[in-house]
Amino acid sequence: MEWFHNVVLALSDFVWTYILIFMLIVLGIYFSIRTRFVQVSAIRETLRLLVEKNASDSPANQEKEKKGVSSFQAFCISTASRVGTGNMAGVAIAISLGGPGAVFWMWVIAIFGAASGFIESTLAQIFKVRDGNAFRGGPAYYMEKALNARWLGIIFALLITFSFGFVFNAVQVNTITSSFQDTFGWEPLWIGIVLAVMLALTIFGGVDRIGKVSSFIVPIMATGYILLALYVIITNFSAIPQVFSEIITNAFGLREAVSGGIGTAMMMGIKRGLFSNEAGMGSAPNAAATANVSHPVKQGLIQSLGVFVDTLLVCSATAFIILFSGLHTTGDYDGIQLTQQALASEVGDWAGIFVGIAIFLFAFSSLIGNYFYGQNNIEFINGKGRHIKLWMFLYRLGVIAMVIFGSVAKVQLVWDMADLFMGFMALINLVVIALLGKFAFAALQDYRKQRREGLDPQFFADSIPGLKGAECWVKE
Repeated sequence: MEWFHNVVLALSDFVWTYILIFMLIVLGIYFSIRTRFVQVSAIRETLRLLVEKNASDSPANQEKEKKGVSSFQAFCISTASRVGTGNMAGVAIAISLGGPGAVFWMWVIAIFGAASGFIESTLAQIFKVRDGNAFRGGPAYYMEKALNARWLGIIFALLITFSFGFVFNAVQVNTITSSFQDTFGWEPLWIGIVLAVMLALTIFGGVDRIGKVSSFIVPIMATGYILLALYVIITNFSAIPQVFSEIITNAFGLREAVSGGIGTAMMMGIKRGLFSNEAGMGSAPNAAATANVSHPVKQGLIQSLGVFVDTLLVCSATAFIILFSGLHTTGDYDGIQLTQQALASEVGDWAGIFVGIAIFLFAFSSLIGNYFYGQNNIEFINGKGRHIKLWMFLYRLGVIAMVIFGSVAKVQLVWDMADLFMGFMALINLVVIALLGKFAFAALQDYRKQRREGLDPQFFADSIPGLKGAECWVKE
């Protein structure tokens, strides 16, 4: 197993060090400029759309009875996957290994990455397909329909199914069991079995149950955690300038440049930031495509907001709690234990129990969202073939088995595997959305034009000249 871990680590370091960080930053800047920083300039419009009624009566949808899920439910499904252990354990690992400067690079990748998130989710809406009374789509679908490259879509579908359904779920469970063992002394295997049973009861209920469970859990868990973090920030208000100074100094300081610390801070911040907010990775578009909206840009805006919620709010909350405590300098803790001990030092020993419960909710919601991404892509590979039920049954068994495996696996191995497969996914998706970005730019231009005219924007298959493969949208 040692040799396997070494191979995984070497491949992961190569992909991240020489290719992926450059692409994430450059394409994030490019998309931001081409969209006139839509992720920031349209924030008021995005918040309005978040509570907009389901567009089931939209004339742009080919059949009115196709319901789909609401924009808010699609937002919650993707946020359920985003907001997970990366927000607590991932941030702690980034600070432990990369120093406080890693937080700065998490912010950078969130701000520019939100533009990439807008592009990929808008494309997912344009090229989504009908699935009974709902919709599905994502990178595999726009690779097939817009690039005529089904083979590439299948490769991506296999990667995301393995990454999210298996590896990422092992990471989530590994963090839960580590937290509960440290706090309550519970055996990891039994925790894994309990989680496996709970997940099985949810995933055998279909996408509607996934959307309902996610829309119930996500707002509660995120709001509660942020409120506690705000309390910690308020009680440490005088230390805020010092914390910001520590973050910026560590990100750009002379000492860090000489020692190579800037590179480490950048890599850890971007790695853990991408694992947490998934911007440009190609995962969130799978949820974005399920929404029933009158214009693709609506869901693109909503999904870009998810990047901000995840990183600028939830991840920053964890980072400030850790930096206020000063425990990151001792080297005594890492991962979820660092977050637990940091919070306990600020509000009392009961914080360990709170974090244990919070990480359970965070991670369980991620298990649900991760499972959905795999399901969506298995359906892409198999369509409605006669063996689809068998493949889905085997996939569900595999997901449940990986939950149990994650409860007893070594922490570093599962995180390194997650980094490797996340890197391959992001590489493929970033190249594709760079090629297809023109369709998202044109859709945004159409949306802005209709809003200036005081209309509720409606999208049609001929709204963009030369557009092919938009089968869920009728011509005007």
